[in-house]
Amino acid sequence: MGNSHPPKDRLSAPKVRRFELRLSEQELQQFLELEKSLGISRSDIVRIRVLKNAANMLVNAKELMKKLDATGAELGRSGNNINQLARHANILHKQGMLSQSVATEFNSLLGDYICVQRELEKVIRQIIRLMKG
Repeated sequence: MGNSHPPKDRLSAPKVRRFELRLSEQELQQFLELEKSLGISRSDIVRIRVLKNAANMLVNAKELMKKLDATGAELGRSGNNINQLARHANILHKQGMLSQSVATEFNSLLGDYICVQRELEKVIRQIIRLMKG
């Protein structure tokens, strides 16, 4: 998988600044294996991972976990509310007091909720994939 031509970035401006990176022996071995398998220089690996993918890579994990926890708690509360409404609707239905319009509206809102929940699941999966790198 070696590159026969250097990336355009390399040709655009001379690279005169140095950057030092300290690694453990194990990290160095991983880095060297990555360099061999990709067929690109260590400098290019760092540039690509740090500079070009910075928006995808840098995540405040602590803040993200707080937000995901709050989202999960809110989903739990929503689920409880839906269960309470369904139980109440079943009681009214058994007593013959549930109007068709209320049942139709409930089903419509529940469908909307399910769509939003599916979208949220997709976004959470995307976040997980981005965090894995």
